[in-house]
Amino acid sequence: MAFQVAYVPIGVGTFHLESAQEQFDRSVAMLKELCGSCVFPDKMLLTVDDLCAYLDTIHPDLIILQNITFANAAYAGEVLKRFDCPILLWTLREPVIDGTRLRLNSLTGAYSAGNAITAFRGPGQFEYVFGAPGEADVVAEVRAAICAAQVKSDLRRLKMLSIGHTPQGFGFGRALDAEMMHTFGVTLDSIEARELIDKAKAYTSEEVAAELEEARRTIVGLDTMPEKNVMDFARLYKAYKTYVGDNQIGAICSRCWPDFFTAFGTPVCSVLSLLNANGISASCESDAYGALSMFIGSRLTGSACFFGDPVSMDEKENTITYWHCGMAACSLARRDTGAQVGVHPNRKIGPVMDFGCEAAEHVTIFRVGRKPDGSFRFFIAEGAALDKPKQFNGTSIVVRTSHDARSIVCDSVKGGWEPHFVVAYGAVAGELEKLGHMLGVEVCKF
Repeated sequence: MAFQVAYVPIGVGTFHLESAQEQFDRSVAMLKELCGSCVFPDKMLLTVDDLCAYLDTIHPDLIILQNITFANAAYAGEVLKRFDCPILLWTLREPVIDGTRLRLNSLTGAYSAGNAITAFRGPGQFEYVFGAPGEADVVAEVRAAICAAQVKSDLRRLKMLSIGHTPQGFGFGRALDAEMMHTFGVTLDSIEARELIDKAKAYTSEEVAAELEEARRTIVGLDTMPEKNVMDFARLYKAYKTYVGDNQIGAICSRCWPDFFTAFGTPVCSVLSLLNANGISASCESDAYGALSMFIGSRLTGSACFFGDPVSMDEKENTITYWHCGMAACSLARRDTGAQVGVHPNRKIGPVMDFGCEAAEHVTIFRVGRKPDGSFRFFIAEGAALDKPKQFNGTSIVVRTSHDARSIVCDSVKGGWEPHFVVAYGAVAGELEKLGHMLGVEVCKF
């Protein structure tokens, strides 16, 4: 079914209905602006019978439960009996305080609803916002909850592909299909890297002409690479792209070294770069949770994410530099250089990407982490991507963090976080925090 947000305005008819109707109309108008997938009742739900009749018509991925006036816990109970989707509880600000009657009493109703939700689901198992429709904080909170619920829905539909195993010592990125399905709803398939290498080797030059043309339009300096490497890269790109398309894959984690240097003679880095630029989240070193992090970040921002290691920290600038060998999306390259090509910094074979990433006023550092006990957690930090050239051979991004960079580095190392992180182009910390709540995953903000 298509993603759906359901507005559920509950109340009773003994309060000031003129004020309630005004809030209802304004709430509907606000939600229509925020979400094209929102459904609404024809009127305020002022009896349990009205509520039940409306609930019979919806199949929500997110419920916005609003106390349009006071309503007792029976209303929330009806919602909870029927649906286990995320809930955003919305309390309206009392519209008038003039020494006369209480118009809405929404806040008391929220306590009743919050108590019922906690009894059904446990502490903290819902989102909450207080304020009138149109207030900036309310709009931001509701938008974030809708975006998080959309990503949660997207994850249930995601088919991820693991291509080959993690290298020795990189087991932190290895995922079990049952665990991925249980926590995130993601289907995880797997194939051996040699299957795609064999497919690539079988393509003729004529069969990869379109892929080669796309690469020449996108990558700067591809003609400086040896012709054999360029053709083998195009063959490998076609093999990956075709498999992804034929099997409805939305994200991949791919083995890279040593196989693609030793068994194929050409790195896979630039293949992953083009896939990322084309909307298929692709991590290297077979890091499944890295690819999952990229998918989540890209869904929230609408653009490719950077994936890499934290390799440098500068206390004076309050920056952390993230780097990898050369698989960042071409679309992230600085505009003055474009997506330049180079050779792998260790193996000295190309083509790989070789550029610094563009600046951005707001970025979010993110990682889906797995703790030693098998439970999951979210790493979330905020900052800005600085206008810096590439820092090392490969691809890099320099992030000035909103909080103390040294503390972030020290605390995350001591906290046992994995060495791969995602830098998402956008301020999506709030959305990530809500998504963590919706998935039952611990949220760690740095």
